[in-house]
Amino acid sequence: MAELVDARRSGRRVLTDVRVRVSPWAPIRTHSCFEEHVMTTERPDQPDQPDQPDQPDQPDQPDQPDQQSELTPVQKLGEAIADRVERWMPSPFLFAIILTYVAAITAFISEDSAITEIALSWYDGFWNLLQFAMQMVLILVTANVVAYHPKVKKLIRALVRLPKNGRQAVVLVGLGSMLTSWISWGLGLIFGAILVREMGKRAYHDKTPVHYPLLAVAGYMGMSLTWGWGMSSSAGLLQATEGNTLMQMGFIERVVPATEWVFHSYPLTLTALSLVFGSLMLYLLCPPNKNCRGIERYVQIEEEIEIEPLDSVKTSSQQSTQKPSLADRIDNSTILGGIIALTGIALFARAFFTQGLGALDLNVLNFGFLMIGLLLFTSPTRYLKEFYDSIQGSAGVILLFPFYAGIIGIMTGTGLVDTMTESLLSIATPSNFPVIAWITGGILNVFVPSAGGEWAIIGGPMMVASAELGIPYGQAIASYAVGDAHTNLLNPFWAIPLLAITGLRARDMFGYAITMAILLTPFLAITLYLLPY
Repeated sequence: MAELVDARRSGRRVLTDVRVRVSPWAPIRTHSCFEEHVMTTERPDQPDQPDQPDQPDQPDQPDQPDQQSELTPVQKLGEAIADRVERWMPSPFLFAIILTYVAAITAFISEDSAITEIALSWYDGFWNLLQFAMQMVLILVTANVVAYHPKVKKLIRALVRLPKNGRQAVVLVGLGSMLTSWISWGLGLIFGAILVREMGKRAYHDKTPVHYPLLAVAGYMGMSLTWGWGMSSSAGLLQATEGNTLMQMGFIERVVPATEWVFHSYPLTLTALSLVFGSLMLYLLCPPNKNCRGIERYVQIEEEIEIEPLDSVKTSSQQSTQKPSLADRIDNSTILGGIIALTGIALFARAFFTQGLGALDLNVLNFGFLMIGLLLFTSPTRYLKEFYDSIQGSAGVILLFPFYAGIIGIMTGTGLVDTMTESLLSIATPSNFPVIAWITGGILNVFVPSAGGEWAIIGGPMMVASAELGIPYGQAIASYAVGDAHTNLLNPFWAIPLLAITGLRARDMFGYAITMAILLTPFLAITLYLLPY
């Protein structure tokens, strides 16, 4: 383990874990994607690797023109953008700080706001998303616990055996991420990240060429396309909650049940079409085999052996030498944990039996995943440990939420968001409203990657405009939601857990993420314009 941490020569990055858990499942999720260390040992079968493995195609290579001529237009676009993003994209934390300055400068120029007014608006908004942030972190953490259960691990290891080549691997990861994100964006994000990691390892051992950065983008597709039409849609869940903020402010007089924004033919059709188109784009983006960079270029795959944590070894040795105390037996009682979990599951199911599919809201979703996780692990101590590990993997999200809340404060306190929203909605008509809602959600998400936080700002004007134009509330929510999801491909905020699990930096994968955002744009614009509710 000392060699893993102290080595410094090869240029490969790994994320270290002081708890000595080097399992491909548990240790990586506890690392922060902001911490990078450099590995030492050169792979013996790759003696000619350059010191900078992220740039394998140097311009002075004689075969570079021939390689470029073999690329399709889509592949050329992906590689061109990826090359530039790898050089220029900052870390997620610095990205949030830069966006804070951008919002402040825009407010200063557009709204003629004083510097003190901007600073005070930033300060006032800094903690405004605490409740919503807690709900979002619970979605991420409870889904993380479920995704790391041994039964789910077994499913993932079975899935990674299916693809026969790199293109199939990328498409399979994309489909897995998009489908699970429809159930819960947190589950889809973590499931997709683990699938990326395991698929990369499988390809390495089978010597199957697969481009690991593109594989990571495929694992991020659920957060970037389908989750807003699914059961964990933030805007939908907020509007499905009785007495929600927009009702209290008088923008809308009723709740909008899940039967209008998820269990409806409109979002279901959008989801189905996106699964097909997104998979096709991933397939076309895959570079030729000779251009693929595998997982070994980004993490030291040889060191990924299953080492039992020290605390587990200590516990096992203690149990073998001494009889468990009454407190130990209570802490690990599957009966106590199982009874309360079954009770919770029964109450979760009762909500849907008594209220139908419209019972779904943020609290119901979180309660359900909390109880499902406890039922899977049954032992309260095991569940607590998994929960603790999952929270560490969410540290970057927790850190950045207040900074994006501060950006919301700037945009609302100076009137910038009103100017942006009014300008966009003023050109809306019954035919183009879905497209305008998509663009509005997309622009705001670049500055504030929190669907619920954005909806608190623009949800009221959006609902009023949709009512005036005769647009169903469910269609307005679905159109806005995909805009919010789409530009996650431009902002690395929600990719933080995925980056920690895969061992990548944001700049390693976001060139292909931006390319996917470009390729999805005409598809979404045409589909939203033509598809009836």
